[in-house]
Amino acid sequence: MTDMSELDDFLSAVLPRQHHADTEIHNGDAGPRKALWSHRDPVTVFGAAKTASGWHEVESLFDWLAHKFSKCDGYDLDVTAAGASGDLGYVVGSEHTTASVGDAPPIAYALRVTLIFRREEGEWREVHRHADPMPGVESTNELLSQLK
Repeated sequence: MTDMSELDDFLSAVLPRQHHADTEIHNGDAGPRKALWSHRDPVTVFGAAKTASGWHEVESLFDWLAHKFSKCDGYDLDVTAAGASGDLGYVVGSEHTTASVGDAPPIAYALRVTLIFRREEGEWREVHRHADPMPGVESTNELLSQLK
């Protein structure tokens, strides 16, 4: 069972960086997301749009996403569950984002996410992201079709 102070420390270290990284990737800047992530394998993304394994593929995926997105009008992560024990932590929730793909007007979309973190040299680094469309949010499917 996760100690509440351990969980609070984990969430206070991870959530602000996650919010910044995801806002910026939707503004066309992959830098903060790359800085949040571990560059040590294994790292994986089972994304709503693409899948990647290994730092080289994951970094390329982040660059591709940043190139596709712009004009982020909002990003929120609603945490459903989270835990931390030792050097591993996770966040499960839903992301609600409004951003543009290419020159299209901004569109609101929602993803269910599972985020896994590993503590490396005292700092939490993301090592896995799984995201899929939130059921019943048609605009998410529209946005995903624009990404292809």
